[in-house]
Amino acid sequence: MIRALRNLRRLARREDGTATIEFVILFPIFMILAVTGVEMGVLTLRQVMLERGVDITVRALRVGSMTDPTFESVRDAICANSLIIPDCAETLHLELTPISTDNFTVPETAVTCVDRTHEVEPIVNFTQGQRNAFMLLRACAVFDPMFPTYGLGPDLPTDASGGYRIIASTSFVNEP
Repeated sequence: MIRALRNLRRLARREDGTATIEFVILFPIFMILAVTGVEMGVLTLRQVMLERGVDITVRALRVGSMTDPTFESVRDAICANSLIIPDCAETLHLELTPISTDNFTVPETAVTCVDRTHEVEPIVNFTQGQRNAFMLLRACAVFDPMFPTYGLGPDLPTDASGGYRIIASTSFVNEP
């Protein structure tokens, strides 16, 4: 018994292995910070690129250089101008609605996004509007988190399919 106590005291005074203990404690914290930074960077980059695509496309809509815009042509233009959005045509959904200039009331409904759990896409209002019409364009893209169980991934608001939504909206007046 005395020998065992003596060995325990000697073991308690040893200093080798302390770096390993610090590494085991701190490594997961640094990894979570790194994963969170990567996820936030990708999320922000996708948001900025979606906004860029919407802005460039709306400029073409506003001045009338897009002849007879349809849902597909506007979506494809946004995808072409967004550059890095993966599977853009499948993940991007648009709403284009005229806004009354009498009261400037925007639609009260939430932005409609792609529902990846169903095969059928929702019917969305996509009206070109007349000359000098005040228009609202809302775009929504759905993405899967890169790290859904670590860092920022579990804290992102997700839909039924596990994807988070990025929304870009803008308003413009159709020029004559």
